[in-house]
Amino acid sequence: MKLSLKALATATGLSLLSGAAMAQEIVVIAGSVEDAFMDKIKKGVDDATTMVTANGGTVQFLRTQNYENFGPDLVTLINQAVAQGAKGIAIPVWVPDAQIPALKAARDAGVVIMQYNSGLPVMKDIGAINYFGSDEYAAGVGGGKYLAEHGAKHIVCHIQVPGAINLTERCKGVTDGAKEAGATVTVLETPPNLDGDVTGTAEAFKAALIGDPSIDALVSCADFGAAAAVNAVEQTGAKLQIGAFDFSPASLDRIKAGTQTMAIDQQPYLQGFLATSMLFAHLKFGTNISTNPVLTGPAIIDAANVDAVVAGAALGAR
Repeated sequence: MKLSLKALATATGLSLLSGAAMAQEIVVIAGSVEDAFMDKIKKGVDDATTMVTANGGTVQFLRTQNYENFGPDLVTLINQAVAQGAKGIAIPVWVPDAQIPALKAARDAGVVIMQYNSGLPVMKDIGAINYFGSDEYAAGVGGGKYLAEHGAKHIVCHIQVPGAINLTERCKGVTDGAKEAGATVTVLETPPNLDGDVTGTAEAFKAALIGDPSIDALVSCADFGAAAAVNAVEQTGAKLQIGAFDFSPASLDRIKAGTQTMAIDQQPYLQGFLATSMLFAHLKFGTNISTNPVLTGPAIIDAANVDAVVAGAALGAR
């Protein structure tokens, strides 16, 4: 059977429109462009994007500028994704009061929500189809017990973005884990404008150490906090176990050198990779993972196992 040129053109146009309709546009929302931890998540997202584009989808990666107006900035990004016609959003929940109403509205508009990195306790509130990340409370419990079992009696747990639910859960866990092992915990919050500021945060740590000589351990909810703690120790002469959630090549070097005690790993590369690829696969192919949530951590890195992590860190994936 022969088609006229007009009929052929019409059929071709319908085919193209059908292909466009099948494309799955997803948006991945992450934290501050100034936060090196988010770069590890971005590498996972970038690697997953290769699979997404090969199957006709698109990925847009959106980050806040900083953490000083965190909740409203996240809502702006959620609303931007919905306005752009995203079929799915992968996002951590850091500020529930701000994010939950916006994510519920997105879900009611037909957007599929995938959660990663933060906010496991509120997963049901936003109707996310799965969660990829660490159980922050369990990670804190493990960190608190580790420091206490290695001799700490008075631990400071540092929060660099007050009000962020994942950081609050971490220090709650540290407090309970330390208490179980016979230690006490003081929570120290520093202003969000000091996030990533090693020098300014070190000054806050120095003040705490000078004000209370009984402090013998400090665990920060951010990797840069460990560097700040090392600086504070050098300037005060305090004897201090130092730990942090997450790590960098520099902190691995400190663990090998003995100036940092440990780090708590949550594998952010996997969080970005799995959240992106599994959200797309769900939209495109209808697939689901039976395990929910999927935990990528925690794990303690110390002198006993640090060498095994160094290679992946050098590649930006650990």
